[in-house]
Amino acid sequence: MNTVANLDLTRFMGDWHVLADIETPFDRNAVEPLETYKLAPGGVVETTYSYREGSPEGPLRERNLKAFISAESPAIWGMQIFWPVKAEYRVVYLDAAYQTTIIGRTKRDFVWVMARTPAIDPETFATLMKTVQTLGYDLSQLRIHEPMRSLQAQAAEANINRNDR
Repeated sequence: MNTVANLDLTRFMGDWHVLADIETPFDRNAVEPLETYKLAPGGVVETTYSYREGSPEGPLRERNLKAFISAESPAIWGMQIFWPVKAEYRVVYLDAAYQTTIIGRTKRDFVWVMARTPAIDPETFATLMKTVQTLGYDLSQLRIHEPMRSLQAQAAEANINRNDR
């Protein structure tokens, strides 16, 4: 699975809202998930994964992880879920403005579609979903998070109403 060619790590740091993903055993009840990256010395990315548990009003949960940047490419990380295991984490898509990204794994068992904002326009999201599918993922395995799911439903309803005219 190819990664982005030139990843500017400093520019990539910050908040990334998870719009869609394949859930892991650690985030089955995650609502409104957010990944925050902070570059630390020694090729380490301090990662905070936060979410509401079960509902938008649920308790705020947070996991602090570390990602180790590969010498092969800044777009390949080893995300340390627990010591000593480091899970593969590959930046496989990133738009030129650093506003949307896709993180994948060569096993194609997990994927994260993320943006700097909690939702993006449905057309851009659909394009990202096509990219995920092109990477070899089964789209039926993805869960779409709020508020992206609501925007998709509104766009679909608007399209139906437009076609009824």
